[in-house]
Amino acid sequence: MACRTRSKLRGWSSPARELRDDGNGTNMYDTILVTLDGTPTDRTIVEHVKKLAKLAQSHLVLLHVADGWAARTYGQDAVSAEIAEDTVYLEKVRSEFQSMGISAEAELAYGEPVKEIIKWVQQKGCDLVAMSTHGHRFFADIFLGETANRVQHSISVPVLLLRAK
Repeated sequence: MACRTRSKLRGWSSPARELRDDGNGTNMYDTILVTLDGTPTDRTIVEHVKKLAKLAQSHLVLLHVADGWAARTYGQDAVSAEIAEDTVYLEKVRSEFQSMGISAEAELAYGEPVKEIIKWVQQKGCDLVAMSTHGHRFFADIFLGETANRVQHSISVPVLLLRAK
């Protein structure tokens, strides 16, 4: 009842409406880059982004950066079991989003994760980057949290960081 009353107030709009219309006739988050590392920690960001993308009617770019020896050495010409597994995983996650009516594309990049994430944000015109963090403690955060830290300080769009459960 309270929501109905508030919605009748002049100038009040729901947060969902604001996500879909930023005042310029476009979505606040038209394109969301979702970084995936192929581990169970991805589930935290995937489940959160499902809700956000539905609400904001966003298009998703699912990105995994293959950074093994073959990927760093040969780039797109690399052939390895890791890259084959990464490709299958990305397709599985993409299909999961699409089965919910969420527009998504899967991209596999090669090389250094920070550089590739920054490049894809610019290339795809992303409005938001969504990443899960591993929730390490102190020294592990210093080294393993470096990707998220460097990304958020190198781009001009918001970065959504969720600690893996």
